[in-house]
Amino acid sequence: MNLAKELYRGIVKENPTFVLLIGMCPPLGVTNTVINGMGMGLATTAVLIGSNMVLALIKNIIPDKVRLPAFLVVIASFVTMIDLSMGAYVPDLHAQLGVFIPLIVVNCIILARAEAYASKNGVMASAVDGLVIGLGFTIALMIIGVVRELLGSGSIFNIPLLAEDATTILIFILPAGAFIAMGFLIAAINKLLKRFQ
Repeated sequence: MNLAKELYRGIVKENPTFVLLIGMCPPLGVTNTVINGMGMGLATTAVLIGSNMVLALIKNIIPDKVRLPAFLVVIASFVTMIDLSMGAYVPDLHAQLGVFIPLIVVNCIILARAEAYASKNGVMASAVDGLVIGLGFTIALMIIGVVRELLGSGSIFNIPLLAEDATTILIFILPAGAFIAMGFLIAAINKLLKRFQ
């Protein structure tokens, strides 16, 4: 397995947010700051890696009739662990992300990777798939967060970059700003990908 090729696949070629356009709830809902985007991306990555590994281990003993419910139970178990851990160790971030952490259970990125990859491959390959897709998702959330936080409040990682009297564009820290930022980012990334293919 070529790790560089896998990273390219997860971060660029099959990026869930900018290329596949799946799992759009977190990019629209929590990326008003870079920290929120990074926290959500890392939580999703941890769930992806853990659930992919367990599902790859038990794929042959799950009957076809209960495959989807079994996937959801495994994914929900990992989401619960992440939710409780974040509540204990990073309570401020946990409070900011709110309901979006439990919603990882039904994130179509997780279910898609479980169905398309973990149920057909070995444990290590599934772990790498979870890692690279999760990194692609995390990077996408952070890019959206950088644009929204910089334009909306003049800071990145809550560090002010503009003068206090500088004009910011309030809409970018509101949910509607996520649509605008994502539209421009998706257009720019698609143009870049077409140029280099």
